[in-house]
Amino acid sequence: MTGADVRSVLDRLDAAGIVWWVDGGWGIDALLGEETRPHDDLDLVVARADLPRVQEALREFRHVADEWWPARFVLRDDRGRQVDLHPLVFDEHGDGWQELPNGGRGRYPRDELRAIGRIGGREVRCISAALQVRFHDYADPDDIDWDDLRVLCERFGLDSPPAYARRPRYLDPKRSAARPRVP
Repeated sequence: MTGADVRSVLDRLDAAGIVWWVDGGWGIDALLGEETRPHDDLDLVVARADLPRVQEALREFRHVADEWWPARFVLRDDRGRQVDLHPLVFDEHGDGWQELPNGGRGRYPRDELRAIGRIGGREVRCISAALQVRFHDYADPDDIDWDDLRVLCERFGLDSPPAYARRPRYLDPKRSAARPRVP
């Protein structure tokens, strides 16, 4: 998913009146204000009730996976572009709740949905840097997650989750070739 692809998807969702927040790798890049690496997909947070409207707005994308339902709803087009939707049910306080496959629920606090980032010069709503860190707190992060979070934590002065602190410093060659980073 290129930056132009992302902006096109977001423009179409806006035209359909759908509220969204950018999450995942593009969400981190949005918070950083620059595209730091190539992205396989676009992660978006949306209201669960809006899923049919999202599918209507993105007609060339087809639903392709149910393995993570109800936590994730994956759309892909014939060109291989993928949109991973994270459907939420909102409570009376404005907090979003993501149902997880194991029966648990993940909380998206209202205040953590107020971050603003930029993708290709376009202002976008995204989840906060702190929420990105909490959602990336799992036992075995891959090199891309580790590098994304390292840069995000450095930029926003946040502590990395414990699993990230145990890893050696790593710079993704694709990222470091695109823009030198200070070790």
